[in-house]
Amino acid sequence: MEGNFVKEVQVKNMVCPRCVLAVEQSLQQLDIPFEKVVLGKVFFSQPIDENQISQLEQAFGHLGFEILKSKEVQRIEEVKRLLLGLIQQADIQEGFNLTDFIKEHVPEDYSRISHLFSSTEGITIERYFIQLKLDKVKEWLFYEEMQLSEMAWKLSYSSVQHLSSQFKKHIGMTPSAYKKIKKGSAEGWK
Repeated sequence: MEGNFVKEVQVKNMVCPRCVLAVEQSLQQLDIPFEKVVLGKVFFSQPIDENQISQLEQAFGHLGFEILKSKEVQRIEEVKRLLLGLIQQADIQEGFNLTDFIKEHVPEDYSRISHLFSSTEGITIERYFIQLKLDKVKEWLFYEEMQLSEMAWKLSYSSVQHLSSQFKKHIGMTPSAYKKIKKGSAEGWK
């Protein structure tokens, strides 16, 4: 933020296209002109003042979003958005290296970012990335979109066994047990 006016803000917890629509609707309701809204950011047509930022903080708060102010918090959200985008593409190349990926996309010392992430989020970047991957697997299992072997390949697991063991370690059950439970609970709603 420069002076009392800003041309863009970063927004925490925007994780999907519906979030973008919700933010756009809030901006329209508040009659704050904007250029565009993308995951995690709002670009304004003209600089906005502290009063408008206050209005946005309140409106976004009701939606579960938060305007980020510190550079450190913004950097953490940037890393999260990068990783979430990578998972949403679901095409992680064989031999993918998380550290190299972050170094390539975030113009700051990796060890500093890693330490900042861990101290702020209470979890390592690696563990966060594993959680994102396993959440994607749970989604695919629930909707029966593909075989476990294809999931492992798309998320760059070395094998189906590696994916299955990581799933069991972090989720507490095998992918097939998870699928049966989800299928049973879905049938209960019919």
